Amino acid sequence: MGEMGRLKSYESQKPPFDAKNPFLAPVAVNRKLNQGGERHLMHLELDITGSKIRYESGDHIATFPANDTSLVSQLGEILGADLDTVFSLNNLDEESNKKHPFPCPTSYRTALTYYLDITNPPRTNVLYELAQYATDTSEQEQLRKMASSSAEGKALYLKWVVEARRNILAILQDTPSLRPPIDHLCELLPRLQARYYSIASTSKVHSNSIHICAVVVEYTTKTDRVNKGVATNWLKNKQPNENGHKSTVPLYVRKSQFRLPFKSNTPVIMIGPGTGIAPFIGFIQERGWLKEQGKDVGETVLYYGCRHEKEDYIYREELAKFVKEGALTQLNVAFSRDQPEKIYVQHLLKKNKEHVWKLIHEGNGHIYVCGDARNMARDVQSAFYEIVAEHGKMNQQQAVDYVKKLMTKGRYSLDVWS
Repeated sequence: MGEMGRLKSYESQKPPFDAKNPFLAPVAVNRKLNQGGERHLMHLELDITGSKIRYESGDHIATFPANDTSLVSQLGEILGADLDTVFSLNNLDEESNKKHPFPCPTSYRTALTYYLDITNPPRTNVLYELAQYATDTSEQEQLRKMASSSAEGKALYLKWVVEARRNILAILQDTPSLRPPIDHLCELLPRLQARYYSIASTSKVHSNSIHICAVVVEYTTKTDRVNKGVATNWLKNKQPNENGHKSTVPLYVRKSQFRLPFKSNTPVIMIGPGTGIAPFIGFIQERGWLKEQGKDVGETVLYYGCRHEKEDYIYREELAKFVKEGALTQLNVAFSRDQPEKIYVQHLLKKNKEHVWKLIHEGNGHIYVCGDARNMARDVQSAFYEIVAEHGKMNQQQAVDYVKKLMTKGRYSLDVWS
């Protein structure tokens, strides 16, 4: 069944639900969000009725995906293994309190589908252990070299495995003499990890469902293979009704520090391009709910960005409705590729610098940034340094310290991923 902890836990579900005992949430909605373009952005609503699961906007869900069945079958085929053979992996580490690395006994098919990571490029220790099974001496040498600490070996590993994004199947296909026993391979492969998604709803409005949004990962590698993201492709195929059966997603909630201010009248500035908008859909829903309760709600400002207005402007109708109802007081959208020069969220922040400074400095506003950690979060932070330096009449170092202080006070929060 692919249970995460206790065998049979998927047959008789009992709360509380956590990493060892995830809840099988039926998929109520799975719709494509974007109107065009190459990518597939999706919105899922997962039903948590009767689970006693509680969540707040800003929290994450952890989901346990399954590997692509065709990838699993191809591995079985290339290794000449009967995937329905039942086996058990025992932990040899005397100190470990776990007898097995995952629920056993199980079949090779179940292990390769639910428990083992077969899509990430394998680490050097795996190549080192596998090398002994290559019957061609030059192939064996190449595998050993890549696992060595020599500069040449490291460079080869980086180029041939990492940059070429070769997973274990690709390595076996491109190393014809390497056919390890499947049980040793199962011992060596790392565990398939849970995937985390920012929740795009608030339980104040949606007490019986958790919403998420994601972009399907799919790309062509340097060896002309199509690599697919495990979790996003698995989620894409989770349609509400599969042949009369409800499709389910094993999940639990992970609490986060990404929280709306304690006082509802505190202004908030939210910056979330692409699927980074997710937690802010929940935040805005919650601010709208607070308003309906008669609470005094501060300014609620969103900076959102996407590539093309007509292709991937997600949640467009919802955002327009939030503005109309007054839940969202200001909506700023950057379309990066609709004009010759690229326009990103940080450009719009700088354009509205007086208003931004007023919200932070006079209004004691809170700043939230969600999305890509590598470029966007860094560029947005630099934009805040500029705004603070200019309007707070500070030098660069003072501006940096001012922003760092906002962070330590919990007034500048990040929910980012790379």
